[in-house]
Amino acid sequence: MNTVKRLLVASVLMLLCGAAWAGKTRHVILLISDGVRWQEVFTGADPTLMNDKEGGSWTEIAVLKKRYWNDDVEARRALLFPFLWGTVATQGQIFGNQAKGSVARVTNERWISYPGYNEMLTGAADPQIRTNKFGVNPNISVFEWLNSKPAFAGKVEVWATWSKFPDIFNIARSKLPVRAGGSLVDRNDHSPRGQLFTELYDTTTPFEDEDPMDSFLHIALRERLARSDARALFVGYGDTDNWAHAGTYDKVLQAAHAFDAYAAELWQQIQAKPGWKDQTTLIIATDHGRGSGPVLWRDHGVKQPGSEYIWLAVLGPDTKALGERENVPQITQSQIAATVAEFLGEDFRAFKPAAAPSLLEALSH
Repeated sequence: MNTVKRLLVASVLMLLCGAAWAGKTRHVILLISDGVRWQEVFTGADPTLMNDKEGGSWTEIAVLKKRYWNDDVEARRALLFPFLWGTVATQGQIFGNQAKGSVARVTNERWISYPGYNEMLTGAADPQIRTNKFGVNPNISVFEWLNSKPAFAGKVEVWATWSKFPDIFNIARSKLPVRAGGSLVDRNDHSPRGQLFTELYDTTTPFEDEDPMDSFLHIALRERLARSDARALFVGYGDTDNWAHAGTYDKVLQAAHAFDAYAAELWQQIQAKPGWKDQTTLIIATDHGRGSGPVLWRDHGVKQPGSEYIWLAVLGPDTKALGERENVPQITQSQIAATVAEFLGEDFRAFKPAAAPSLLEALSH
């Protein structure tokens, strides 16, 4: 077969097999802040909750306003999320501002965390996953699937605060290195720094069970990233959701602002890391929204309308700088799995046809 015929056959096969797009991206980080509402992302601090009655805030209103308030909505949201609006939205893209014709939502019917993480990681909602107490996930995540491929074997990592992630990623089957909950701390690290880290974790009152604070996750991740050559990373922060459930809006704002700072520091670290600079795509999102008003903002689920709406941002070498998207077709959480794979030049839907298509078409125009 001559060269022309070989190229023609190869092209036809690629079309028939739905071969994945490939660009400059070599590393993908999926960064999640649990339960952050699209309202705060796009409009900043909610003035109706910056008080001790509806917002349960301990911080004085004057102090909160000094930190997070501006009458101009774009300035206000930038006070809360300076990296998201100063870097991501100028060099990448962000979806989910319903006031500007951009809707992002979940497809699962529960609007809570476990169903949401399953959806984003496997590409489709699973109706049997109805609670956060669901056991070991029977579905294969895009991270497990990537790790099964020779080019990614041993180069897929999971870092998170929530102790349910070992079940969500089914570590018994997937063999993924999941550092989450109590396993986030490396008790085999007997260096002075390692011992201090362990002591701080052991003596800090947790929100829930063995879940550490976001600051613990960030320190561990930052140190790991300095020596990591992972191709795909999942990172799950949880303080924003925990403080909202506690009904303390001032701490929600503080946790959201801290998450933005963590993302900024990770991005700076990536840009200074050989082999990662200009080769890394960052996908930032949340697992669910929350209710609205003086009471429902504290929780999420089918009893808190609005919890089905989320937001999503992308920054990297293969993402056009289109900024805040307006008047675009609806996107869904289920599209994240195929997007992670496609940025890495892989076609997750060839493995799982039921998975939602990636977001690359939406990102292209």
